[in-house]
Amino acid sequence: MNIPSIAGLVVLLSVAAVAQEKPADVVLLNGTIHDGTGRPGFTGHVAIRDGRITHVQSGEAPTGLWVIDCTGQVISPGFIDLHTHSDSQVVSSQTRGCVNYLLQGCTTSVTGNCGGGPTDVAAYYRDIDAAGAGTNVAHLLPQGALRNRVIGDIERKATPEELEQMKSIAESAMKNGAWGMSTGLIYVPSVYADTDEIAEIAKVVAKGGGIYASHIRGEGRTLMTAIEEAISIGQKASLPVHVSHFKSSGKENWGNLRAAAERIEQARAAGQVVTADQYPYTASSTSLEATLFPTWARSGGQKALVERLDDPNVRPRLLKDVQDDLDKCDQGAGIFIARYSPKPEWIGKSVQQIAETTGKTSLAVAEEITRGGGAAVVNFSMSEDDVRMAMQRPWVATASDGRSYLPGPDRPHPRSYGTFSRKIGHYSIREGVLPLEQAIRSASGLPAEILGLTDRGTLAAGQAADVVVFDPKAFIDQATFDAPHQYSAGARYVFVNGVAAVAEGVPTGALAGRALRKSQTPKAE
Repeated sequence: MNIPSIAGLVVLLSVAAVAQEKPADVVLLNGTIHDGTGRPGFTGHVAIRDGRITHVQSGEAPTGLWVIDCTGQVISPGFIDLHTHSDSQVVSSQTRGCVNYLLQGCTTSVTGNCGGGPTDVAAYYRDIDAAGAGTNVAHLLPQGALRNRVIGDIERKATPEELEQMKSIAESAMKNGAWGMSTGLIYVPSVYADTDEIAEIAKVVAKGGGIYASHIRGEGRTLMTAIEEAISIGQKASLPVHVSHFKSSGKENWGNLRAAAERIEQARAAGQVVTADQYPYTASSTSLEATLFPTWARSGGQKALVERLDDPNVRPRLLKDVQDDLDKCDQGAGIFIARYSPKPEWIGKSVQQIAETTGKTSLAVAEEITRGGGAAVVNFSMSEDDVRMAMQRPWVATASDGRSYLPGPDRPHPRSYGTFSRKIGHYSIREGVLPLEQAIRSASGLPAEILGLTDRGTLAAGQAADVVVFDPKAFIDQATFDAPHQYSAGARYVFVNGVAAVAEGVPTGALAGRALRKSQTPKAE
């Protein structure tokens, strides 16, 4: 009788263990794997079992219950959108499916941006988990909503007692799983907080291991001072700084983004953690009031703004400020109405076009819209060269600044439907502005690193099974400014926590996304 050697026994036991290994739920076979780290792609397979990735490798694949041939396809981590405004949409029965994001390959949405959104993080996360969502959701504490909760939307300094109350709420938010704090420093009431107030609250966020994400105080002629403020807050509070939708607005400011990038790189070289995100378009989108009306006039909200328009002592100054802004943008030639319910026929037209067709001045049109409740606008104010320059920086992530949408009569910015497929499909694959592995990293591994997510964003054994399979020849945005409600093409499969949310290019209706709570990793004093 032959008795096997010790080495032989080890081999036999290993073979037996493999034979007894439970089959994978899903095996993605023969695809080009881009793992989200920025390394070049390689041919191999990815296996998923029980909501986790079990294999990412070349060679022989494990057995699987559902084997998908991905020949000619790219397999990558699910994309992480660092900047969405889906706060109310992900808990709405109509839009929680986030289909417009899933078809871009997005599997995680970050909410609470630009200082707006829920401040009760625990309750918000419970609402998400109660019914699920199309994507996972990670939340930032919104400083503007926090200030409004404690002080209101008026322009004044916080009292010491109010500051302590805001810090207490921030501490609770971090304990309940927030990933940091955001500001929207052109919006009421976020804008009324000075640097020191923000830094004091940010110190509490830092103790919880969070980041500071900011829609900075100016993206036009004051871009550099706004960047300096963000860097200063990071230094004072000792936490990572993230600049939202990195851009330079206004033709007279084109080219300044390069100087801002160089300043950020200087801070990074000195050891400070500073990053940014961008959407790959030359137009922005916000309210008409935030675009044209000064912040001092917006104190107290819409009603107070209209009262100032009616005040004979204030009106001349206010209208002069608005006219000055109109003079800088060709009387609103590049400001298009995206949503305005009192006059839907104005949707898709610029302020200048409306003025010409109605025989009014652009100033009169702006005032009428404001009195009618305000409008969402799309503002063409950025340089294509700046957009391309920014996306090539290794510290700039991809983010939409959009929200979960259903098609409707409005004409929103197409970024909600096409940001990720445009960055990867148009700029990387078709235009060659940046390598595919870098474009994928900017949408996956980099945002995970920025946020502090450790269990997703890359393809590796043990990671959460957020995975996208897309056809590189077909992956592209289809939404345009004239027809924005067009879903992206080319995403073949999207898995969220191991569940197929898109299969063969079709949304399945699965709500496998959940609230992602940051584990507390307090900083040492």
